[in-house]
Amino acid sequence: MTTIDALHAEWLKNPDYVEAYEGLEDEFPLAAAIIEARAKAGLTQEQVAERMHTTQTVIARLESGRSKPSTRTLERFAKATGAKLKISFETPRKSA
Repeated sequence: MTTIDALHAEWLKNPDYVEAYEGLEDEFPLAAAIIEARAKAGLTQEQVAERMHTTQTVIARLESGRSKPSTRTLERFAKATGAKLKISFETPRKSA
């Protein structure tokens, strides 16, 4: 049986895979923050969806990182989970 780590290591040899993988790098922290907010609120995806007047599938998509939510959607999610939305810009560090 092949492990995910082994597959990932093999796929990293493919420049197209590396480009696509690195393109998702910025989306992972957002998805993790969305999941964390829901978990801290003690809510299921379905409960958040109900509070946002949407479907559980939409919440699952947000948590997967497969979609880029609008600021309005993030505001609605924050309200539904009792969280505060904070958006910031960071300047990348320069290599020494």
